[in-house]
Amino acid sequence: MTASRLMDEAEVRRAVTRIAHEIIERNKGAEAVVLVGIAARGDDLAKRLSAEIGRIEGRTVPVGALDITFYRDDIGIRGEAPEVHETRIDFDVNGKTVVLVDDVLFTGRTIRSALDALVDFGRPTAIQLAVLVDRGHRELPIRADFVGKNVPTRK
Repeated sequence: MTASRLMDEAEVRRAVTRIAHEIIERNKGAEAVVLVGIAARGDDLAKRLSAEIGRIEGRTVPVGALDITFYRDDIGIRGEAPEVHETRIDFDVNGKTVVLVDDVLFTGRTIRSALDALVDFGRPTAIQLAVLVDRGHRELPIRADFVGKNVPTRK
């Protein structure tokens, strides 16, 4: 199976800019917003969103990375050794609006794992979800708040 590129760099840049504006608008600014990217691809996107929000708002937004490896519901059935990434959340999430960031939303299972992992760090006021691509086909009742591009695909 060959991989096809869903978005070129210009489309990604425009999506990041739009999502950053939507995050600011939904939260009436970025004062109480923190970004947490799901390792390994969501944390790079979270850094890009943080930089764009900083450019728009003139203030930095804390950004962290969350490893969900040991929170996955398929860890015992995958048969391969899990790839563990670093979790870096060096700020308080209590009372903050946490925007979870990932590259692709498909079944919702990764996000469920991320929610389980995130609550170990505190009690945010709200958790929102930003994804670059939403592929549909949910197995769990998860919906993204901010979407770069909807690309329904076959299962």
